[in-house]
Amino acid sequence: MAQLKNWCVGEGIDLVKALLVKDVPPETDVGFIEETLQTVKVLGRVRVRGRMYDPQSQSLTVLCECRENVKADTIPLDVVPEGSAMPWRIFGPSEQEEEPRAQAAEDGQNVPLPDSSFPSPLQASTPESIIRAVGDILQLTSKPTHGDNSLYRRLRTLSGVMPTPLGEEQLDNWVEQARLMIEEYDRPEREKKMRIMESVKGPALEILQAVRFNNPSATAMDYTDIPEITFGNPESGEELYFAFRMLCQHPRVLETP
Repeated sequence: MAQLKNWCVGEGIDLVKALLVKDVPPETDVGFIEETLQTVKVLGRVRVRGRMYDPQSQSLTVLCECRENVKADTIPLDVVPEGSAMPWRIFGPSEQEEEPRAQAAEDGQNVPLPDSSFPSPLQASTPESIIRAVGDILQLTSKPTHGDNSLYRRLRTLSGVMPTPLGEEQLDNWVEQARLMIEEYDRPEREKKMRIMESVKGPALEILQAVRFNNPSATAMDYTDIPEITFGNPESGEELYFAFRMLCQHPRVLETP
């Protein structure tokens, strides 16, 4: 929140009406940014109040002021500008607080935990308390961090096109990896949905964009189930016809009256 809050103070903007938009190409016109964000109806009229270049991502972070209050549970994960397949990520005031920690963890950096997270055995007064405190420490230290590749691996691309194009993931494998990520990746539901959206394109992307627009309350598991339901029948028409012809029908014995 510090980045957004400080920026709002400098520009004289009410924090509850501000948001940050990331991954915006540097050459993007201000008017086009405003028009794109105004397609999100819950924001109302949007005005660009500042732009900052990020050399790592080689893109802009844009400060916007909205007519309506920005609520993280009602705004979309991102917005796809017209004529582009690359989405711009949207962050409301309540989400900026955790982003630096999440980014540092993904980069493999050590993320400091609150002092209370590691109880000290020396503070215990009984053997039972010491054993319990040591057990708590071992449980905390044994958990993999977000930078551990065994916990989160970027999902491979899925388009839903059959047969599967070269370089894309098979549907069954993608669904299995997505569900594993949802179960083990200890991040907010919003971020899990964003990870899934980053891994789809083509027909799969269009379907999930429609789900996100029409059902903002859909969960990350819903985002995984819908492609499986939509593209989950791998059999072609010829295979289905062959399976039908292989069915055996037993002769029926007619009973005489």
